[in-house]
Amino acid sequence: MNEITRRHFFERTGLGLGAMALQSILLRETPAQSGNPLAPRRPMHPPRARSVIYLHMAGSPSQLELFEHKPELEKLHLKDAPPSFLAGKRFAFIKGVPKMLASQFRFARHGESGQWVSELLPNFSRVADKTTIIRTVHTDQFNHAPAQLYIHTGSPRLGNPSLGSWITYGLGSANEDLPGFVVLLSGGKTPDGGKSLWGSGFLPSVYQGVQCRTAGDPVLYLSNPEGIDREVRRRTLDTLGQMNRDAQQRTGDPETLTRIAQYELAYRMQVSVPAAMDISREPQHILDLYGARPGYVSPAETADDPRIIYKGDDPTFANNCLLARRLVENGVRFVQLYDWGWDHHGSSPGESLDETLPIKCRQIDRAIYGLLTDLEQRGLLKDTLVVWGGEFGRTPMMQNNVRTELRKGFIGRDHHTNAYTMWMAGGGVKPGLQYGQTDEFGYFPVENPVSIRDIQATIEHLVGLDPYRFNYPYQGLNNRLIGPTEEGKILEGILA
Repeated sequence: MNEITRRHFFERTGLGLGAMALQSILLRETPAQSGNPLAPRRPMHPPRARSVIYLHMAGSPSQLELFEHKPELEKLHLKDAPPSFLAGKRFAFIKGVPKMLASQFRFARHGESGQWVSELLPNFSRVADKTTIIRTVHTDQFNHAPAQLYIHTGSPRLGNPSLGSWITYGLGSANEDLPGFVVLLSGGKTPDGGKSLWGSGFLPSVYQGVQCRTAGDPVLYLSNPEGIDREVRRRTLDTLGQMNRDAQQRTGDPETLTRIAQYELAYRMQVSVPAAMDISREPQHILDLYGARPGYVSPAETADDPRIIYKGDDPTFANNCLLARRLVENGVRFVQLYDWGWDHHGSSPGESLDETLPIKCRQIDRAIYGLLTDLEQRGLLKDTLVVWGGEFGRTPMMQNNVRTELRKGFIGRDHHTNAYTMWMAGGGVKPGLQYGQTDEFGYFPVENPVSIRDIQATIEHLVGLDPYRFNYPYQGLNNRLIGPTEEGKILEGILA
């Protein structure tokens, strides 16, 4: 056993107390002071956005079919890819020398900003002037699960808190009767990264995302069991809470306080959630704006392979967008929508650019137009940051590991990490901005490259958190969403 001198003991103790004091200053008052870990907390600087709606297209849509107009690519259509596109590059599926593949759809400029948008997004084109379209996002992960984990948790490996968890930990929730972080799914499957995409990692578990639904019980197992009324539930929770507080005094385990808070939140949610999440309360003109249908349950949600039965008028994503607006309107800090089915390799039925991509675009196009329009007309867009994107992009070459010739219903592209498109709207970003530029084939950034760390740092900055100082001590490190280096930069050029 190593001995420690009295001098070293007080030296280390002093440093430890100093570090604790500094942490308290940096993170403002702790949630424990209010007895509620989701209590609102002061931001680190004046925020431009008070809530976030993040729309993730799981599988990664093709920027070359939606936002990147590349006439030069048409000239190389079905010619062998240049050696510079292949040498030293890694692909998920491409083999040998693939053929170049022009966009399968027409483009036009829209709005005063002249944003290039595909014919697949006619409704989004009408609100393109409300968005900043970032065309040069790049990542270093080329498989779905690691890439999704990287953009949403800051690490391609399991175990880190999600973006929504970080923001809820830092800012709390504006409504004590609702979760601070809500997750909504559509498309029929959970993203490849699994529920770790909205997990709390090493943060207290009260900050993990709560998965909700727009049909049936909004939250599974929230209702009282048969034979248990609200009064009995209250007495049960009071007794359980006292037992947990006694246990916490004995052990000092902070997760015990989290457990108490979760029980209490669930009790309050039994009253608040049904009202907040009932989109049938919306007037018909708002339902029509989004293309929403209350109570609809898509057959894709239980299909073995939902892609082969997708319908363009499926309102599940639209229902989720309308619910997202209701949630931020009621003080929820972070709403995450995952829409599955955007992995268009062209290798099997239901994953083609020419047939399935148009269906997926019809599912989201009107809904996104409705969301941005509705937020603005309610005065919420200026305080709500809306983010759209996937985990990476698609190659300018066709995928060739299954087919080397184009065939209707089987046209696809491989994963592409060097440059892809995301957009943001509201919440302190410039409207009508085109940020970044790729080369004539959409392969590499040539102006304003944007890393995943840049995206994360910018989102944290917009909600009032300093991405460089905001951290959580774990395993001897002051862990941050943007990682241990100063790689992540706030995208000052997109800020309003």
